[in-house]
Amino acid sequence: MGEENVVNHEFFISKLSDAKVTFERALDCKHTEFDDLYPYMLEHPQFFWYKRYVAWSQLLTIAGLCEELSVPWKDQFSPQQVGYLQQRVMSAKVLDFWFETNDSREHAQR
Repeated sequence: MGEENVVNHEFFISKLSDAKVTFERALDCKHTEFDDLYPYMLEHPQFFWYKRYVAWSQLLTIAGLCEELSVPWKDQFSPQQVGYLQQRVMSAKVLDFWFETNDSREHAQR
């Protein structure tokens, strides 16, 4: 593997990890960069749903790019989470069971 491929691999894994943390923080209704973009929306209950969808879209986009570029991304997630990402739809199941078999909840506390 060339040096450029290693850099690309590390870059995308880093971005994927960041997106995963952002999504997990959004699930837990914790602060994300998105809150800073729309501080006036914090008072509206629907904001938290929108924030989750934005974080989910970001996670799907980066996972999709990893897939297209042959960057192994699935080992960053539990098999259950990989299934959710491959289905692409953020359903109530994803919201309710994302942490079910994943011990990475501590990431959301960053």
